[in-house]
Amino acid sequence: MQHTLSIVGSLRYLTCTRPDICYVIGLVCRYMESPRQVHLQAVKRVMHYIKGTTTFGLFYSSSKKIEIFRYSNSDWGGDSNERKSTSGYCFMIGKTVCLWSSKKQSIVALSICEAEYVAATSACQSVCLNNIMTQIGFNLDVPIKIYVDNVSTINLANNLVFHQRSKYIDIRYHFLQDQVGKNMIKLEYCRLEDQIANILTKPLKIYAFTKLRDVLGMKVIPNQN
Repeated sequence: MQHTLSIVGSLRYLTCTRPDICYVIGLVCRYMESPRQVHLQAVKRVMHYIKGTTTFGLFYSSSKKIEIFRYSNSDWGGDSNERKSTSGYCFMIGKTVCLWSSKKQSIVALSICEAEYVAATSACQSVCLNNIMTQIGFNLDVPIKIYVDNVSTINLANNLVFHQRSKYIDIRYHFLQDQVGKNMIKLEYCRLEDQIANILTKPLKIYAFTKLRDVLGMKVIPNQN
């Protein structure tokens, strides 16, 4: 199965420009220590999808005003082997995604709220993005809004009382609460159907997948030649 490893390694480079395959490639990578025939079949399906969408790409249009929208999401216990969850976030500049991530969490979340909280903490990289954008001359709104689809996560980040019940969560994940307390980050609720980061955390039906792929700003790029 050495060829499976080389194919997956190449596909990982492709995720730098193709957020639509980020989740599935991350999922396949978890089994590369001892790949089997079923994993090769999964990789072939990805290759078949890529072959049919070679003209797709991210298109950034020029604009005098910069608006950044940030979404954070997770599945809960989606890994059937370790029961760990997958964190996903995406930052949109206007109508096109500019930064994204899909990564298995390092802890086993005991609730949906905890899984979403850990994912939202990962999205705190938006603080660094804001600092960079400010240094190059853009004025961005503060606090930074991150959209999540779980009300309990918002309550946990905003209410210190809830933290008395969540001491078992690794200390580093409470960086989110610290940023919320400093009014640097604000979690906003969004409906599940409006959660763009879903495409980075879980398998979706064709209609939902293509819809979110379009929302990410992926479109057919005209042949410049």
